[in-house]
Amino acid sequence: MMFPAQLKVLRKTLHCRNIVCCLPVLNKNSYSRLVLGIETSCDDTGAAVLDETGKILGESLHSQTEVHLRTGGIIPPVAQQLHRENIERVVQEALGRSNVHPSQLSAVATTVKPGMALSLGIGLEFSQRFVRQHNKPFIPIHHMEAHALTVRMLHPVAFPFLVLLVSGGHSLLAVARGVDDFLLLGQSLDVAPGDALDKVARRLSLTKHPQCSTLSGGQAIELLAKDGDRMKFPLTTPMGKSNDCCFSFSGLRNQITMIIIKKEAEEGIEEGTLLSCVNDIAAATQHTVATHLAKRTHRAILFCKANNLLPSNNPTLVVSGGVASNQYIRKALSLITEREGLGMLCPPAKFCTDNGVMIAWNGVERLREGIGILSPNVDVYYEPKAPLGVDMTEEVRAAGIKLPRVKLEIPS
Repeated sequence: MMFPAQLKVLRKTLHCRNIVCCLPVLNKNSYSRLVLGIETSCDDTGAAVLDETGKILGESLHSQTEVHLRTGGIIPPVAQQLHRENIERVVQEALGRSNVHPSQLSAVATTVKPGMALSLGIGLEFSQRFVRQHNKPFIPIHHMEAHALTVRMLHPVAFPFLVLLVSGGHSLLAVARGVDDFLLLGQSLDVAPGDALDKVARRLSLTKHPQCSTLSGGQAIELLAKDGDRMKFPLTTPMGKSNDCCFSFSGLRNQITMIIIKKEAEEGIEEGTLLSCVNDIAAATQHTVATHLAKRTHRAILFCKANNLLPSNNPTLVVSGGVASNQYIRKALSLITEREGLGMLCPPAKFCTDNGVMIAWNGVERLREGIGILSPNVDVYYEPKAPLGVDMTEEVRAAGIKLPRVKLEIPS
């Protein structure tokens, strides 16, 4: 492969336009390192090819949402089989759309933690075969690190920044100090917010609602909440008396289940039949989730300020993960960031959910820094449960930060 400087020297040496024109035309990607990203941590099979500037050259995504909606939730062996059936096609589509041959890749980056074991295994097994076949470096990726860094592909966000990651499987608050340097301020103690929303939607049988048959649980809750009155079902905000930044959504889910059972009895209907008040329950659920996330984030901001963990100029909160697509939750968080003088950045919805692009970008970031790049023959193991960074949750709790009263008047 010839680089620009070599071509310049060659032109000066030859002194002949005709001979230079006979030189092979270099691919437009020849001067840039290229990374293939592969994602199979849950129920989406994703792949993408990026150059080191973050330009998406080609991508492909196979969503399993429709299948899992029919079965009432993600069944790990089903997700595993769908990954197995689609991963080769998805990767080949990403490469084909990018006009990149495997020999041109600088590295392959793949999610290996955390996530569903059966799903992670398919992506890792395929990737290790691929890198060994094509003799390419391998970059194992932490799924939450990838979510946290996606925003840097789109905006020039400097370290450090505060990040809230909320999805169907995870929720956490952390300070991102570098590509692989995080301080964990709080995380979910039980279920993730996306999982809680999905289970409420399932208990409400929202797939039977004419507007929601093809939507995920969280999307259905957000849609119906727009026409609901959250005040008709006042709910207790989780962990109201604790002074940390951790999350809990199981109690909220139980509250809502009891309300649904009571309303079904009042309306004389069986489980599986749509209630007349689904919009109001959706609105109350969404508001309580948003309030809980906003309060924990508020405490994290105050802890960061007290300990000088964020820059004094232009401190930033990054919100990512599937639940970050919810506009009502974004508005709740923006009220807190505006009050405390932080900017807030959210990747577009298509980059908030799981995808190959964010994995490839994480690979680009690690390739730039020379961090965690393995030879193709190194054995790598997936980790269904994997912490992110240094755990600071006890320090946050010990600080005992009291929150000021903030009324979250969030327009629907």
